Amino acid sequence: MLSAILFDLDGTLVNTEPLHYKAWYETFINYGLEIDEEFYTKYVTGGLNSQVIQNVFPYMPHEEREKFAEQKENCFRQLAVEIKPVDGLYELLTWVEKFEIKRGVVTNAPRKNALLMLEILGLEKFFDVVVLGEEALAAKPDPAPYRLALDCLGMIPESTIAFEDSFTGISSSVGAGIYTIGVASTQSPDYLCKAGAKISISDFNSKLLWDLLDSFSRVNTHLNTVLG
Repeated sequence: MLSAILFDLDGTLVNTEPLHYKAWYETFINYGLEIDEEFYTKYVTGGLNSQVIQNVFPYMPHEEREKFAEQKENCFRQLAVEIKPVDGLYELLTWVEKFEIKRGVVTNAPRKNALLMLEILGLEKFFDVVVLGEEALAAKPDPAPYRLALDCLGMIPESTIAFEDSFTGISSSVGAGIYTIGVASTQSPDYLCKAGAKISISDFNSKLLWDLLDSFSRVNTHLNTVLG
């Protein structure tokens, strides 16, 4: 029985990668480093700010790394007014609400960014829980954020599905034992499946997704009828 759905935020609810790339690019330029998309994919995508900055500038003082991260996130938040939901998102959330399924967001995004994006999407009150990687025992790709979300919702992995768009996120959700669906907004479907996703979809309008949800809804309806 499907009882809970967990969503990554960046690249899953919204395709923010072009905005993040622009914010990182402009901030790196300020520090004398010009990056390209290959560098961004290899060293930035899916990582926590602190980890990314330390990997790129290992000898930068801690205070300067914090300043760098804040500059990058300020730049992103200025750009965030441009975000749009991934196609089919609101239809999926209507389905989630109809079947009274618990829902949560599990993200490595900083709190200010996460709350701002949910507010722009009109979803600041929709989710039962918002779990930040920085607040868990460890961030993605560690399973800790997803395990924390399950604990907060009182759910088990076997009754939960997750939507993720990156290797880092899929490693986290699969590591927590959750059936994971890849959203190919930033990576290829094959890459996401190789990372551990059970299936991959281009967006939330996918027929493959809705066929799967229809099977879940039939099971839920049957069990609700039997259990009365």
